[in-house]
Amino acid sequence: MNALTIKSLQTELANKNPRTILKKALESFDNIAISFSGAEDVVLIDMALKIKPDIQVFSLDTGRLHSETYRFIEKIRTHYQIDIELLTPDRALLDPFVKAKGLFSFYEEGHQECCAIRKVEPLTRKLANIDAWITGQRKDQSLDTRQEIPEVQLDTAFSTDDHPLLKFNPLLNWSSAQVWDYIEAHQVPYNELHEKGFISIGCEPCTRAVLPNQHERVGRWWWEAGKKECGLHAGNLK
Repeated sequence: MNALTIKSLQTELANKNPRTILKKALESFDNIAISFSGAEDVVLIDMALKIKPDIQVFSLDTGRLHSETYRFIEKIRTHYQIDIELLTPDRALLDPFVKAKGLFSFYEEGHQECCAIRKVEPLTRKLANIDAWITGQRKDQSLDTRQEIPEVQLDTAFSTDDHPLLKFNPLLNWSSAQVWDYIEAHQVPYNELHEKGFISIGCEPCTRAVLPNQHERVGRWWWEAGKKECGLHAGNLK
């Protein structure tokens, strides 16, 4: 897919609603998958299954998720009667890292190295075998890193010369309130951690509940200053 085609898609999908973006994505690509983070991104699954019942769904199992998140992933699998591919870290990378630095090195050295092994590397392996992916990114998730991203983009972080990869962001212009309105209206299952003050949910050691009116990213890597991204959407960081 060339730059002109991508630009045409961006123009066509700019400011469109999530279902329109999803429908276009699923019509344009057969080998496409939804990235399910185990939080409220299940809205994408609920919408997509009504368009393409055999959509691929994958989720990152870092080995450090909350027990509630593991139960939630299983709830989604059974509720929708779908397969969810769990992507796990490469032990050849993870074992030496944990042996040398222990289980909590990110509190001293920052989260990037751990995320690179537990998240980015497994995701890289998956994305090398599909032509496009669908994410739950929203602009209101991060005022620092997600304001300029479009509804569809060439994923420069994971594309290669031989394998251009497109990324669709159907929920981009929805607010958190709109996501939760959909969840309530359509009786979509959600992670029980949301009832305990968690908004943005990642690994257990790196996620905590936030106070009322605090931004959701405050609960991620709270011991660090700066832009809050783990590397899955590395193109957002400038």
